[in-house]
Amino acid sequence: MKIIIQKVNHASVVINGEKVAAISKGLLIFLGIAINDTQEDIDYLTNKIVNLRIFEDENGTMNHSIITTNGDALVVSQFTLHASTKRGNRPSYIKAAKPEYAEPLYVAFISALSKNLSKPVETGKFGANMNVHLENNGPITIIIDSRDRV
Repeated sequence: MKIIIQKVNHASVVINGEKVAAISKGLLIFLGIAINDTQEDIDYLTNKIVNLRIFEDENGTMNHSIITTNGDALVVSQFTLHASTKRGNRPSYIKAAKPEYAEPLYVAFISALSKNLSKPVETGKFGANMNVHLENNGPITIIIDSRDRV
């Protein structure tokens, strides 16, 4: 499981001209699910997200987490995080989980993150063609792969 976390001032998801999700200060999280991901990956990443200290304190030092700042979270599914570009010019998505396997894990990820944050999490729509609008704060963008936790 791979995620890209972007600290944002605000972010939203628009599908077919309709805004389906929006947050103010918080984290925009792009989630890519691989063919061998499990609940263990979800637990690791959601715990990492809520404890990641990337929000500034009164001295401008990144000492606060999304929990301590009461920030919002927006999760967007993105299978292209598992693109392989080693050969040729057309990315291969062979490592990305098929929708029938990925969607339940996507739902479980959102549920676990919401539980860890003790508040609802905004989401895009799984499998939809989405327009994501954001204002990155920092800019701070962090990539985490659950396979790199060892």
